[in-house]
Amino acid sequence: MSNVSKERSFLQSALVAESASFDNADFHDWFQARAKASSFSVRRIPFGEMEQWHFESEAQNLVHASGKFFRIEGLRVETNFENAGQWDQPIINQPEVGILGILSKQFEGVRHFLMQAKAEPGNLNTVQLSPTVQATRSNYSQVHGGRLPSYLEHFVNAPAHRILVDQLQTEQGSRFLQKQNRNMIVDVDTDEDVPVLDDFRWLTLGEIKQLQKLENFVNMDARSVISCVPFSDSSSTLAELPEANALSGFAADLLDSIDPTANAVSTTAFLREWIADMKRRFMLRTTSIPLAEVEHWTITEDEILHDSEAHFSVIAVDVSAGSREVSRWTQPLLEDAAAGLHGFITQKHNGTLHFLVQAKVEPGNLDVIDLAPTVSRSNIELRRQRGEDCPFLAYFFDPEPARVRYSVRQSEEGGRFFHLENENTILELEANEVLELPEHYTWMTFAQLLEFLKVGYLSVDARTLLACASLVSEGTQLCES
Repeated sequence: MSNVSKERSFLQSALVAESASFDNADFHDWFQARAKASSFSVRRIPFGEMEQWHFESEAQNLVHASGKFFRIEGLRVETNFENAGQWDQPIINQPEVGILGILSKQFEGVRHFLMQAKAEPGNLNTVQLSPTVQATRSNYSQVHGGRLPSYLEHFVNAPAHRILVDQLQTEQGSRFLQKQNRNMIVDVDTDEDVPVLDDFRWLTLGEIKQLQKLENFVNMDARSVISCVPFSDSSSTLAELPEANALSGFAADLLDSIDPTANAVSTTAFLREWIADMKRRFMLRTTSIPLAEVEHWTITEDEILHDSEAHFSVIAVDVSAGSREVSRWTQPLLEDAAAGLHGFITQKHNGTLHFLVQAKVEPGNLDVIDLAPTVSRSNIELRRQRGEDCPFLAYFFDPEPARVRYSVRQSEEGGRFFHLENENTILELEANEVLELPEHYTWMTFAQLLEFLKVGYLSVDARTLLACASLVSEGTQLCES
């Protein structure tokens, strides 16, 4: 690694929208070629046609013959959050910790990231831009009998001086039971030769952030890892970076909000106490139960669904994949009834851009609450039709264009979710617009969010939406294919 701090090298990379080696047309030609070469097909099947998966005779939990990978079981939930009361639901139980890893290397002084064009069975468009390595422990311990993921050796037992980011982060608390993945960025020495395989490409952080303006292009796992990039300690170097001085508008405000010395509404110490208070105020009791005992859910030949048909369901698929470690397999996937919404409201306070954050209880949370976006809801069209009274939801229904700073549909993780996408939106309100905040909402600067992200307090919805907040100046041609 060079003598430049990792924070400054990350920040500089985030400000570079097009590196000297980047060719926009060539990149999109490469990506389309990899998509055509993926030889990937997915077919919905009845549960009875699944191989190596079965329903347990009495409990009816859906499990793999190896006892590894994951299982679909029942969960009974009781909480006082939003007066939700008690309910039952299926949930994914996958206690093993996987690796989401991106390899990083500096070229001519600019940090790049090795990204992969990867197909997943649940992806809407089959192939998306993904981390260098995206593997469960069952995958990389070869329970499936297939090949090891490419570049895995750089992440397993990586030397400490090469690790730039290494954080345990949670997955969707509404669908996973206390699931975590290891989010890693590992540095490669500039003199080390790293062969670039056909499905891989080096990109700057700014280029990745620009590509996040395309619908369903950068996958959820990549966005999760990118969200963990540390910027907060780089504020003292901003004046030394000419790209930073050239920023204007929302990008410049984001950069100011990264500064840990910026004027914040609340101190970080106060926010820690607020989080502790939210954990005390809200109750979450969960009990694992057999899938056979889950109330208001029905197991049919090809689906596990709620009686109302308004929630997610569990389906089965048969997958053929010529470019994967295993060429064919079957598995369950979760399918949502419709697209959801993840949205942040931002506003300037004390001259500094802040994000409106909620403390949200979800059944699979590790510690009662996670810090979530202002709004984070599934099946958003149904909620609109019902006129659901959710705090701040109305701001995201047909928002005024002048308020929109980012709005793109993004996919959830295609290894567990079938064609699930969410509208990811960031709005900015005028500084003089007064909002009445419920007790479980508060304002945070970008720097404060990054501090709490480091210790695993942010939900995956919050992390992946923050990853889309771009420090790149407008006007680049990168996203035009």
